[in-house]
Amino acid sequence: MTYANVIVDISVEKLDKSFQYRIPEELKENIEVGVQVDIPFGSRTLTGYVIELTDEAEFDVEKIRPLIGIHKGSVPMESQLIALAGWMRKHYGSTMNQALKAVLPIRRQTKHVEHRKICLLLSVEEARQKLALFEAKHYTAKARLLRELIAQPELDYTLVTNKLNISVATIRGMQQQEILSVETIRQYRNPVAHLNQQGYHLMLNEDQQRVADMVIADMDAGRMETYLLKGVTGSGKTEVYMELIAHVLEKGRQAIMLIPEIALTYQTVMRFYNRFGDRVSIMNSRLSMGERYDQFERAKAGDIDIMIGPRSALFAPFPNLGLIIIDEEHETSYKSETAPRYHAREVAIERARMSHASVVLGSATPSIDSYYQAKLGNYRLLELNQRVKEQALPSCEIVDMRKELREGNRSILSERLQELMEERLEKQEQIMLFLNRRGVSGFISCRACGYVLKCPHCDVSLSQHAGGRMICHYCGYEEPVPEVCPSCGSKYLGGFKAGTQKIEMLVQKRFPKAKVLRMDFDTTRTKDSYEKILQTFANHEADILIGTQMIVKGHDFANVTLVGVLAADMSLHVPDFHASERTFQLLTQAVGRAGRGEKAGQAIIQTYDPDHFAIQTAQEQNYESFYAQEIAYRNMLLYPPVWNLLVVHCAGEDYEIVAEASEKLALRLQQEIATQGGRTLLVGPADAAISRINDVFRKVIYMKSAGYEMLVGLKDDLELYLKEESIFDKVTVQFDFNPTSGF
Repeated sequence: MTYANVIVDISVEKLDKSFQYRIPEELKENIEVGVQVDIPFGSRTLTGYVIELTDEAEFDVEKIRPLIGIHKGSVPMESQLIALAGWMRKHYGSTMNQALKAVLPIRRQTKHVEHRKICLLLSVEEARQKLALFEAKHYTAKARLLRELIAQPELDYTLVTNKLNISVATIRGMQQQEILSVETIRQYRNPVAHLNQQGYHLMLNEDQQRVADMVIADMDAGRMETYLLKGVTGSGKTEVYMELIAHVLEKGRQAIMLIPEIALTYQTVMRFYNRFGDRVSIMNSRLSMGERYDQFERAKAGDIDIMIGPRSALFAPFPNLGLIIIDEEHETSYKSETAPRYHAREVAIERARMSHASVVLGSATPSIDSYYQAKLGNYRLLELNQRVKEQALPSCEIVDMRKELREGNRSILSERLQELMEERLEKQEQIMLFLNRRGVSGFISCRACGYVLKCPHCDVSLSQHAGGRMICHYCGYEEPVPEVCPSCGSKYLGGFKAGTQKIEMLVQKRFPKAKVLRMDFDTTRTKDSYEKILQTFANHEADILIGTQMIVKGHDFANVTLVGVLAADMSLHVPDFHASERTFQLLTQAVGRAGRGEKAGQAIIQTYDPDHFAIQTAQEQNYESFYAQEIAYRNMLLYPPVWNLLVVHCAGEDYEIVAEASEKLALRLQQEIATQGGRTLLVGPADAAISRINDVFRKVIYMKSAGYEMLVGLKDDLELYLKEESIFDKVTVQFDFNPTSGF
């Protein structure tokens, strides 16, 4: 590579602006993406970061100046993060700018929180002499301030101007006379400052200690590996994580703890805060831009050692990172849905390699991908097969809803579930009802002609919400529910698949004395809403918690002895090869919420497909049996993780142009696959599962190959091809390697 593209300033406005320099011959072996370099910039010498290496000159070759050299001194954190962005751009396909914006804690125009104080510069003796002078000359304001400073040599600036009624001019005058100084201290916003540390008193059991000791022994021997911790629900994985983090902190290193949902933050953070106090901070989308940026600055400055949060926390700029933990590693939220479409698990392993750190992936129901890697020996498998204090796993029953219907029960609650709910309410025990849906109903259709009410801008049905509204969950389009069918004029319009609001009404009607809470997308929109709902339920101020999948992950309520899973098979029949895996994971996690205290737990799975292997194995809590059947299907159909899948997304506002562009891409891929000679299967172009969102048309091309590098090579070729044809200026092309959800 002959040229290096360099960014000088890492701020959101300047990221797009890079400058090109020639790489001198003597530096060629040492210049790579992320390296900090000295560059000539006008008449000055500045430092910048290499973000791209290329053979293409962006302007007249004669005018491209050479790099001065590699910047001397310690390698800053930004260098590693820029190198990581370069790796992501290469592996997932995006512009370097998109990768940088995903990785760097971007500096935006956010107001710093500053604290100012006034400090006395004179000795007490000198100050008293000055005070006598001010009093003699009747300088009352100066005398008042100096009197206070003699009593207390440091005063809060706001207190002085407000309470003592001292003007800014007076302070400035005394500053010029060198009687006092004004100091400004930057105060970082701390999102956990309101928590009360209650101490940590837990001891690991034999099983937990065994697992922790194995990882610690490897760390102490300098072996940094990737571990898959498979622990049944309630086996105490979080305590193991904390033990490993404590060891890393003792060695003067830092740790990142990824969690999948904001809903987990409060309970998880409290457990960590009780043990580690102010060394912990959090990162999530509910924080303001200023709060988020401050957390990155605190990490860089060494104010904190542990960052907890969803996938963006992975990029905390810790200078000496020793451990990355990904809890509930099977969760789809670890995969980015925007370019670069990276998976946090893979990026964590690469970041750990750069930092010489360890990675621990934890789950009761590991992703098929991770378990497959563990079976191949690429990850080290660790297991916790017993619940803490050897509590029994909850007993689980399957209720066939087809039979309920035949027997005349048209309620969404089976007779068996109602009977058990009554029993629990009498005993003052708590109940969780899980539905993997939101809104009053899934969609509205005409019972007479079958017409489904759809969004005019997206190829999806509208969801009915309270207050007679229908909302598109893709673009936010909203309209009232019509009184008659727009297609045939019939008045038999109705919703199907009750949502959380409908269930809340039904439960309240059936159990009028019970206090019911609902936790879903609509009730958790405000900053502290998760915390309030969970705290209310934990304090036993409610008997029944109804919710979508956010209630089944990681929460620990000792008094919950019954979990009801409603419409368990709803996630089975979607056009996605992960459907069985998702269903098994959700059911196992949901069932695992019961019986986590002293009392035994029970779970009811209601389904219209009781014989499906995902539902049967979830009832038995038998991961190995589920994995054996699922991997056999994946093997047969050449799906990930056995083979690799690359989806090329093509989108634009003109259907004809999108169709033509996707055809050109498919033709180019066919030619490349023929020249490479490897076994790669190509399907498409075809309409995406949702072919139009917000008036943007979408086409997809699928490629399957045993080798990941083969697909990366095809992606690289397409990126070059996109620059050659003008039609690609009118469409957006994105790459998605091994997608984790429907496409």
